This record gives sequence, C-alpha cells and structure tokens, in this order.
Amino acid sequence: MKFIIVGLGNFGASLAQKLTKQGNEVIGVDSSMAKVTALKDKISHTICLNATDEQTVSDLPLKNTDIVIVSIGEDQGTNVLVSALFKNLGVKRLISRSINSLHENILRAIGVDEIVRPEEETAERWAKKLTLKGVVDSFELNKNYSIVEVKTPKTFVGKTIEEVGFRANYNIVILTILSQTEKASFLGKTKTVTSVQGIPDPQTRLHQDDILVVYGFNNDLYTFMKA
Repeated sequence: MKFIIVGLGNFGASLAQKLTKQGNEVIGVDSSMAKVTALKDKISHTICLNATDEQTVSDLPLKNTDIVIVSIGEDQGTNVLVSALFKNLGVKRLISRSINSLHENILRAIGVDEIVRPEEETAERWAKKLTLKGVVDSFELNKNYSIVEVKTPKTFVGKTIEEVGFRANYNIVILTILSQTEKASFLGKTKTVTSVQGIPDPQTRLHQDDILVVYGFNNDLYTFMKA
C-alpha cells in the first residue's frame, strides 16, 4: 500500500517506520528539515514542505496514494487546515490526529474518514489496523507477540476450529470468540452488545459475524491475516 504521513513527530515517525518495515511505500512529510533528515534512511521517501500550501501539496502523488495520515499534534490549527486541504483535494482515505474532543468534532465536520488518538492508541496498533485485512483491534504484548481481534474470514465461516487448524496451519492460538448482537434499549434506540464466549473447544463452529481473538508471534499473525 502507499501512504503519505504529514507530521513526523513521535507518533508520525514511529508509524511511518513500522509501515515501511511491513513493505509499504511511505512518503513522510514535515516542515522541519531536521525531522526529515533523521528519517531519510528509515522510510521510503521524505519531503520537507509546508503542508498548508495547496500548490505544493497538490504536487504530491495523491491519486496513487491509498491513505493520507495527518499526524500533526503540536498545532491544532495547522492540523485542521492541512486536513481540510487534503479533503478538498479528494484523497481516497483521510485519517487525522485529534488532540481533544472539540478538535475531533471539527475534524469529523470536515469529513475526515478516521480519527487517531495517539494518547490512547499506539503506532503499532494503527500499523496493524491499516495494513492487515479484517483487524478490529490489537494489543502488543511485546515487540514479538500480540493479541489481535480479527473478523472471521469468509473461507472459515461454517467450519469448526479443528477444521481450520489454527495451531497446525498458522501457528497461532485462538483465545476466544466475540459475538456482537443488536439490542433495543428502553428508549427505542439500538446498540451493539458484545458477548465473550469463553475458551472455545475444537468443535466450536465459526459464524460470519464472529470476531476471533487470536494470539501468536507477529510474523505468524501477519501471515495468517494476509492469507
């Protein structure tokens, strides 16, 4: 996949490096030459430019970019201006960093597709969410092992855990299964309720809306989810 990440602070730089290591093409953009220079050998491409300048930004390969991420965090005003600029330029998918609830509301009003909250979510978690198909959430136990919530692949629907062979075929362990159902409240509104099934036995059959909670070595998880 092809990414443009605007703002190479701690979060932006970390995310850019993780996405590059996963084999993606990443263009890192920042107005600070020092930050750009520090990352020039660690990510695919780095560019020093003012991202509030429409003419300069429009020269970036936006049509060939899958996702633009505005990770500017120190200046909310600049973050909003840059996010609005990319939105107006019609990028395929726009993700922006929010600092507080008011900032998030403004970004949503602009039409930003997704919001990043670095204070709550790590770059590792976002790297998985952005590049691995079906990932709902993830928790990094250490640099080698993770627990990941993933939507049940279509090819697994109707099969039992034993038939899929998580351990034998993918070298990962299924810890539990989450089921989501819609329930009506006394006010007449519906809400999604998640139930945990406990430790599943080998004969547990998988359903379309199940979310699988799996554990394993990161490389094995990547292989499983890309397959």
